[in-house]
Amino acid sequence: MQLRRQRRMKDPEGRMPLMDHLRELRNRLVKAMIAVALGTAFGYWVYKPVWEFLKAPYCALPEAQAVDGDSCNLIFTGVFDAFFVAFKVWVIVGILVSSPFWLYQIWAFVAPAMRGRERKFTYVFVPLAVILFLCGAALAYVITELAMKVLFGFAPADVMPMITIDNYLGYMLLMMMVFGVGFVLPLLVALLNLMGVLPHAAIAKWRRVIIFFSFVLAAVLTPAEPISMLALAIPIILLFELAELFCYINDRRNRSADPMADLGDDEISDLDGVMGENEEEGARGVPKR
Repeated sequence: MQLRRQRRMKDPEGRMPLMDHLRELRNRLVKAMIAVALGTAFGYWVYKPVWEFLKAPYCALPEAQAVDGDSCNLIFTGVFDAFFVAFKVWVIVGILVSSPFWLYQIWAFVAPAMRGRERKFTYVFVPLAVILFLCGAALAYVITELAMKVLFGFAPADVMPMITIDNYLGYMLLMMMVFGVGFVLPLLVALLNLMGVLPHAAIAKWRRVIIFFSFVLAAVLTPAEPISMLALAIPIILLFELAELFCYINDRRNRSADPMADLGDDEISDLDGVMGENEEEGARGVPKR
């Protein structure tokens, strides 16, 4: 271990032999999996309150008490269904609780290969991405009750819902994941602009198309009802507008710092030729034009 550290310190760019990379990757993965396993054990301990929290939106609906009028009714139809649902909750809690540790392991593995500017972007954008993802997941949790109320409203008056716990948990996790990722996408636009990959001119050109596909994406990823679609599409579009404004300000600042940033290669070549001629004339004592 000490030898590998010395090798890395000798190379300021963090280059390592392939086998050393593989060994370090293995060690980082083992540490991350141990952290997730310990977090999963913690998830087993807090399973009941977490499950009560997850099923609260469903239990708030009148249809949830349709069987006996008192308790919240979710069913399971397979012998192992209850165990698998509990296990999913344990693992999800484990991943969330241990996320600071395994995120650090990822960072410790890739950071030596990053340059100063890339590290600065990471320090800013990773926390922002986590915050936006959590905001999206929280919004999905909040609107779940309203979305299910709309969906249940299509059932005839004499039809009673019998929702399985596996089906309900899958619905909740899908909604929270989709909303979380959707909230992070505009941040990716800003990051690509900072890296010089996506200029504001391209974003402005395709703005209407992006807004249209935001609604299409929301309609595809969410259940077939308007509440979830609008709840996902509208925040994404608002965040995209903020990202576009950021890209505009960033490109304008870059143009102020480098006036030739918008010139093409041919224009720069012509300008270099004119400047070269002026320098030659000045060297011969000919007045500059």
